[in-house]
Amino acid sequence: MSALGDAVDDYIMVRRTLGSKLDSEARLLASFVAYVEAVGAKTVTTELAVAWAKLPGPDAHPSYLGRRLCAVRGFARHLQAFDPATEVPSAQLLPMQSCRAVPYLYSEDEILALMEAASRLTPALRAATYETLIGLLWATGMRIGEVVRLNQADVDWEEGILTVWHSKFDKSRELPLHPSTLQALTEYASVRDELCPRAKEASFFMSTARRRMVLVTVQSTFTRLVRQVGLKPRSERCRPRVHDLRHTFACRVLLGWYQAGVDVEAHLPQLSTYLGHVDPSSTFWYLTATPELMALAAQRRDRARSFGS
Repeated sequence: MSALGDAVDDYIMVRRTLGSKLDSEARLLASFVAYVEAVGAKTVTTELAVAWAKLPGPDAHPSYLGRRLCAVRGFARHLQAFDPATEVPSAQLLPMQSCRAVPYLYSEDEILALMEAASRLTPALRAATYETLIGLLWATGMRIGEVVRLNQADVDWEEGILTVWHSKFDKSRELPLHPSTLQALTEYASVRDELCPRAKEASFFMSTARRRMVLVTVQSTFTRLVRQVGLKPRSERCRPRVHDLRHTFACRVLLGWYQAGVDVEAHLPQLSTYLGHVDPSSTFWYLTATPELMALAAQRRDRARSFGS
């Protein structure tokens, strides 16, 4: 098998290890490799990817052509971590609605900058609310809607457990909290009760109107904080969003497992449960193929192969 064919096998194996099935992608990428080899190329380029994606002809549905190119795009993003000459086709070429945005993975310094900017908001209740909210999203990977719906009674202070009720797919779950996270929530609750003693709702995070926060307001405020600290889009499809705190949490957990030598495949269902996913395959979309992550996965694969030889 060619080097490009081996790279496809590695890519498919790594993603399946993380819970994705990739049945159609495997077939499409095998066809793409055959095409690249037939024209005598050794490197994946945008020109080759688009030419192959358009092979079904003008009568093919645009969404199918987009799906073909999207399969190559995911593989090219993986391959680029090992071969910098690889070109990743732009999402603007043969776009398809189901090809997801690239998550913006925040660094710890960026999160600290966002929390610092939030702490300077006015009035004081608004500052405390947004600073703690961003920290909770970073520490737990909760959905922003879950945080907005959180009630004061949903935090068990003695057990250190936060309960998310009737979230996506009507699933509820309990989230054990790190002591530092619990301490931050305790401090916020004290400030909230002092500044908002006659709240109109039982919401944990309170707006200055003494009511539950409004999702669209949270998102617009977060966007302003992003601009204030100078975070820039990394591409047309990779822009800092509040939802990407969830992606970042999942990737941080996975990277920690790889670095600690943990059996990632065995532990992935635990992460899926913590995030509130139906099954581990849904969690894959939060495990972006960053160069660091893919390098660790490849090292794990190579060690496994060496023991089996």
